Amino acid sequence: MQRAIVFGATGGIGQAICTDLASAGWSLYVHCSQNWQKACTIAQKLSRKYPQQDFIPVKLNFLAKNDELKEFVNGLLPVNAAVFAQGITDYNFVSSQSLTRVDEILQVNLTVPVKLIGLLEPALIKNDYSRIVFLGSVYGGSGSAMEAVYSTSKAGLARFAQAYAREVASANLTVNVVAPGAVNTAMNSMLAPEAMEEVKGEIPAGRLAEGKDISYWVKTLLDAQSSYLTGQTIYVSGGWLI
Repeated sequence: MQRAIVFGATGGIGQAICTDLASAGWSLYVHCSQNWQKACTIAQKLSRKYPQQDFIPVKLNFLAKNDELKEFVNGLLPVNAAVFAQGITDYNFVSSQSLTRVDEILQVNLTVPVKLIGLLEPALIKNDYSRIVFLGSVYGGSGSAMEAVYSTSKAGLARFAQAYAREVASANLTVNVVAPGAVNTAMNSMLAPEAMEEVKGEIPAGRLAEGKDISYWVKTLLDAQSSYLTGQTIYVSGGWLI
C-alpha cells in the first residue's frame, strides 16, 4: 500500500494535496500542528470517499523537542512519501521581530523538516521507491523585503533538497521542492486587499494560484514514473518572480 504523510495537511495547500493524493490511491497520515478537529474531519471525509485506503490524523507541533520528534516518527506505520506543506511567516522588518519569532520561523520551516527527514530515512529507503517533497516559495529564489527570515528558510530548503538528493538517489528516493508564488490561502490574508490586487497585477497569469495548482505538481512528483527528477526546485508561480 502506498502511504504518505502530509505535514501541514489542514492548511489550504495541504488540504488540496490530501485530496489529490487520495484520488491517486495513496493512504495518508493527515498531520496538524494544532487544529486536531480539522485533521480528523479531513481524514473522515477521505475515508468515506476512499474506503479501501487508510487516512489517519496525527498531531505534532513543529516547535517540539528532539525526543518528541523521535517518538512521533517511531509511532508511524511505514511510509514511502513525505510531503512538507507546513509553514509560517511574519511580515515584518528583521529588527522588529523578536528573537523567539526568528527561531520559530526557522524551526518550523527548515530545521524540523530536516530533522524529520533524517529520522524517516531508514524507513523510506527500504521501499522500491520513495519520495520527499517540500513546499518552498518563490521567495526562496528571490528574497522578499519584510519576509527576510521566511525567505531564508525557503532558500535553505532548496539547497538542502539539492544536496540531500545526491545522498539518497541510489536508494530510489527522490527529493524535490515545489515553490509556489502567491497562493489564495490564509497565509496571504494578512495583506490588505489593495496590496493583493497589486500582486495580481504583477503576475503574468493574471491571478493568484489555488491550492490545486500546487497539489498537481506534488502528486506528479510522487508518481512512480518521476524517478529521474530529483534535487530540483519547481517554481509554480504563474510567471511571477522567475
